[in-house]
Order: sequence, then structure tokens, then C-alpha cells
Amino acid sequence: MQNRVVIVTGGFGILGCAVAAAFEEAGARVARIDFAPLPQNAKPWDIGGVDLADVAQAKVALDVVEDRLGAPSVLVNIAGGFVWQTLEDGGADAWARMFRMNALTAVTMCKVAVPRLLQSPSAAIINIGAGAAARADAGMGAYAAAKSAVARLTESLAAELAGQDIRINAVLPSIIDTPTNRADMPSADFTQWVTPQAIASVILFLASPAARAISGALIPTMNGSGSHQGYDCVEEAQARIVVA
Repeated sequence: MQNRVVIVTGGFGILGCAVAAAFEEAGARVARIDFAPLPQNAKPWDIGGVDLADVAQAKVALDVVEDRLGAPSVLVNIAGGFVWQTLEDGGADAWARMFRMNALTAVTMCKVAVPRLLQSPSAAIINIGAGAAARADAGMGAYAAAKSAVARLTESLAAELAGQDIRINAVLPSIIDTPTNRADMPSADFTQWVTPQAIASVILFLASPAARAISGALIPTMNGSGSHQGYDCVEEAQARIVVA
């Protein structure tokens, strides 16, 4: 990863911070792009306040990254959100919001980034899906449907770009061990949850030359117990805002 340029969307949240830190430790130059405002620890090439489902805004953000760091070779699509809402209590608005936050952000960033990524050797896109997308529980229909769309995007884009020097994969986490999830589910067994650091390790592998034979894969990421480590940034901002 030495000197490779990596873009992490949703980069100011807990998982985004863990992924950015893992790539930086491996020698990459990382730009975080998020809808949330810039955190206090932002670097000059981090970008906040971007609606990643808007093509024009996404293009401008990537132009800034290229100008400051160079052409990207890895895109990690973490931006998204979650809502628990039954159909009785909600409806189409929640489904549209989940689709925009989770699926359209990934679609837009892939659309804008692929031509730039293809300029770099051994490029990679890693999307964040969800293990829960395979079978939706009560109140999770909108979220699961949106994350299922991310999985189908991953598979179809990998097929479209087969034979070119780029790989597209997705990780499918179970419940992620974050302060917000612990507060929302205080009686749960946190040791059964996957840590942001464990997910970051899988993403780093998928972006590395060691994964050069893997494309179009949906990787369950459900193990990795351990205590949560804080990252001085906006805690899961992408899960607490509504994309404009």
C-alpha cells in the first residue's frame, strides 16, 4: 500500500476512521469523504459536507483528492446509514432514504471513480454490505433491501469490468462493535460482535495484491471480538444524518 491513494467514504465515522488508520499504517495516503462536517483531526485532503449520492458533488470531491494526493487506486464505500422501522410505523420515505444513503452513494462513487481508478495498476473497490441483507428481520426491511442492492452492484460491476486491472468486492459485517450500538443494545453480548479493526483488516487484504484473484465476492465479516477503541472523529456520523 506504500504511497497508494485510497478514498474512504463515510470516513469520519467509527468504521471509516478504523479503515483509514489501517491503510495509513500500511503506507497509503488516505482521503476521507463524508456528508458530515470535518472533524477536528481532519487532514487537508479530507472533505466534509458532500452528498455522495449527487454526481456533481462526488466529481468535485474526487477532483480535490486528485489535486492534493494524486490519482486514486482504491475506493472504500462505507458511507451509509441504518434505521429500524416497521412498515406500520414508516413506509416509502424510510425505504427511499435507506436506498439513497446506502446504495446510491456507492453507485455514484463507483460511477465517478472507476475511470480514475483504471489509470492505476491493480485498482480495487471495496463496498460495505451487511450480513443482515440476506434475510431481513422485523423493522429491517428498508436497510436490508438497500444493502442487498450494494451486493448486486458489487457483483454486476465486477462482471462489467472483468478482464481489466481492477477488482470489486464487498464485505458483509454482522453487528459492528461501536459505542452507538452498545448504547442501543446494552444487554447484548458485545464479544459476539465484529470490531471495526477486524473489518478494516479484511478490507486492507481485499485492496492488496494478495487478493488479486478475488473479484465479485461478498465476504461475510462476522468474527473479531475485542473492546472498542476510540478514534477522535465524529462517531458514526453517516448513520445519524439524513442525506440531502
